[in-house]
Amino acid sequence: MTLTPIDLFASFIHLDEGGQVRAERPVFDSAGSGWQVMTFHVETDADVHGDHWEVHPDAEEVVACLAGGIRLCFRPEEPGGEGAEVKVAAGAAVIVPRGRWHRIALDGPSDIMSVTVPRGSRLERRAEA
Repeated sequence: MTLTPIDLFASFIHLDEGGQVRAERPVFDSAGSGWQVMTFHVETDADVHGDHWEVHPDAEEVVACLAGGIRLCFRPEEPGGEGAEVKVAAGAAVIVPRGRWHRIALDGPSDIMSVTVPRGSRLERRAEA
C-alpha cells in the first residue's frame, strides 16, 4: 500500500464493513454498504440541496462544520408538530438521529464534513422551498 495524502474535498472516504478504508470518487452511493466520510466546501444553500429534506434510515449521521457556520434544520417528527433548528459553529458537530428528516442551511460559505451509512438514504423536495 502506498501512503499518500488524500484530498478530502476531492474524494469520499469509504469505511467498509470488513475494516477496509479507501478513497473514492465523490459519489454518494445510497445502494452501497459501509460508512462514508464526505467533506464539502459550500457557498450557497443549493450546494447542500437546501430545497430538499434528507433522511438516512440505516444509521445516524454526524454533521460537522469545519469552517464557517451552518444550521441543521429538522422536520417535525409528527404532522402538525414543531421542527427544530440547531446552529453549528466551526469546530462543532451534531449527531442526526437515524431516520430523522433534516436539511442544512448556511450562514455563509462553509466547509462541512458528514459521516453516515448512505444505504437507503432519500431526498424529498421541501413543500415550503
